Amino acid sequence: MVSSTDGVGTKLSVAQLTGKHDTIGIDLVAMNCNDLITTGARPLFFLDYFAVGSLKGIDGEAIVRGIAEGCRQAGMALVGGETAELPGFYKPGEYDLAGFCVGIAERKKLIDGSRVRPGDVVVGLESTGLHSNGYSLARRALGATTRKALTRRVPELGATLGDALLTPTAIYVKAILALIAKVDVHAMAHITGGGLAGNLVRVLPKSARAVIDRRALPVLPIFELVRERGRISREEMDRTFNCGTGYVVIVRADAADSTVRFLRRRGVPARPIGTIEKGPRRVVYRQG
Repeated sequence: MVSSTDGVGTKLSVAQLTGKHDTIGIDLVAMNCNDLITTGARPLFFLDYFAVGSLKGIDGEAIVRGIAEGCRQAGMALVGGETAELPGFYKPGEYDLAGFCVGIAERKKLIDGSRVRPGDVVVGLESTGLHSNGYSLARRALGATTRKALTRRVPELGATLGDALLTPTAIYVKAILALIAKVDVHAMAHITGGGLAGNLVRVLPKSARAVIDRRALPVLPIFELVRERGRISREEMDRTFNCGTGYVVIVRADAADSTVRFLRRRGVPARPIGTIEKGPRRVVYRQG
């Protein structure tokens, strides 16, 4: 049995300011099930914890619809949860969410990174945007701290700032489970807070490093906007955001092309973004 628990962080503030609550539940499910599948496990069921000062004025039904939609995308059951009204603890209109996911895997087929070797290829799966990390920094950089600011249309994004920031986190479950049934995957990582360096390093053996080719990484407008308007260094961007790569798989070099084709056929943009080399365990960037 494999389990995971996580929340959505300050992305909740954007939902609360805009009054748009129907996608934040998808984020909640995604943060949990994307973590869980890095072991090769299949998600079975999900529970949520929804805490609020008062349900009055909050579309709780929309929140639960989003959770249910996330579970549908992940192919697992929403078996229940807890709704707690805590008057005096949360301000009017504020709420918090936490999720809990349980899955199953065969012990002999668990994926833990122990088989990663020099010469392997790192394949990156494109993110849908910020996902659910780095929102405190992103909101400051973009001035997205008021309802009015979030309703402004941003030409570079082709949407209002609020809609762009509420783009749901990608759920990679079905594509990844199909992939590991066909391809010998050596390791996987869900790229959340800490970026590629902070998450990919967890699945590397002590004698291997991941070398990421920055020229191969996708360039998404939201990250360029955050960096430029916030005058944020490339190093801080790398430490805080997924920067366009939401999930990675490590495979043998002779399986890299077929892995990319397999994922793209399932609607997941993917590309080789680096290689594994001999050296101390860490993630480094090869500058373009």
